[in-house]
Amino acid sequence: MKILHVEAGMHLYGGALQVVFLQRGLAAEGVENLLAAPTGSAIAEASAAHARVVTMAMGGDADLGMLGRLRRLIRSERPDVVHLHSRRGSDLWGGLAGRLEGVPVVLSRRVDNPEPRAWVGLKYRLYDRVITISQGIFRVLEAEGVPASKLRCVPSSVDVEMYRPGRGERAWLDAEFGLASDELAVGMAAQFIARKGHRTLLAALPAVLAAQPRTRFLIFGQGPLREAIENEARAAGFGDRVLFPGFRKDLARVLPALDLMVHPAEMEGLGVALLQAAACGLPIVAGRAGGIPEIVLPGVNGELIEPGDHAALAQHLVALLADAGLRARYGATGREHVVSRFSVAAMVRGNLAVYRELVPSR
Repeated sequence: MKILHVEAGMHLYGGALQVVFLQRGLAAEGVENLLAAPTGSAIAEASAAHARVVTMAMGGDADLGMLGRLRRLIRSERPDVVHLHSRRGSDLWGGLAGRLEGVPVVLSRRVDNPEPRAWVGLKYRLYDRVITISQGIFRVLEAEGVPASKLRCVPSSVDVEMYRPGRGERAWLDAEFGLASDELAVGMAAQFIARKGHRTLLAALPAVLAAQPRTRFLIFGQGPLREAIENEARAAGFGDRVLFPGFRKDLARVLPALDLMVHPAEMEGLGVALLQAAACGLPIVAGRAGGIPEIVLPGVNGELIEPGDHAALAQHLVALLADAGLRARYGATGREHVVSRFSVAAMVRGNLAVYRELVPSR
């Protein structure tokens, strides 16, 4: 079986990492992977060991030329399935290219934000199957009119060997980020975009720092709102209590050395950073949005807040920061939950089952 994967993202964020994991697992099952990715993208380099990579210009929804480029690739390679992994034009032009060339098309939907219902009715006709990475996204699409018979839920995965307790060293973390040995470290790893809830965290910080002044917040990531959020943190007088280390490629070392993970998102497909944190044995306080409740179980491995509820966020953070035993119990349970439900092997099996529905002879 040959699968053409189309990923239009330039950076190796959560969704693109899932594509790399999937290609690696499929290759081990004897599947031939072909990846179409943007020229100069991180995923093109990361996928080279598991797929034959074709790079091309991918200019988004307005890039009509992408349709022709993908059609020519499909025509020359004749894949059994075209699997579209992102938006940015690849969902539209990739879907049309597959349809026009007579190849089954699968779309992975990784976000839970609704689309205009009329647009959904047109666009989703292009796809033979739509894989949602959470039940939350499944429900959003079903409510918008996508037939349930076309939808399949295959949760995203985390490499539980790479992300595990014990890989991080607290002494290293302290030296790397200038923390004192008696300080607690809370992390957040997300793109700086409005729906991730950075401002909810900033609103909660005065109460948290009043109760737990020996706490430092490490907010990882990059994005269009980063400068604004940094300026707001500075204007609020948080000083060095809140650090902005940027995008890090070594989260597998950073996360296990933290005490707590926070993610007050207002919309979230699932949350790969949360899977990574839970796999590292971190308790989590997060927003009750999208697929997050499938990872964070209140009173079991973390706590949930209603989106935007900074008072509840502060309350849960203070309680967990004050109780090392509770943090340890939540962290251990979270690790067990992720290992049992969100393994790479399960994600690969789920995607492969969808392909076999469309190409049963293979």
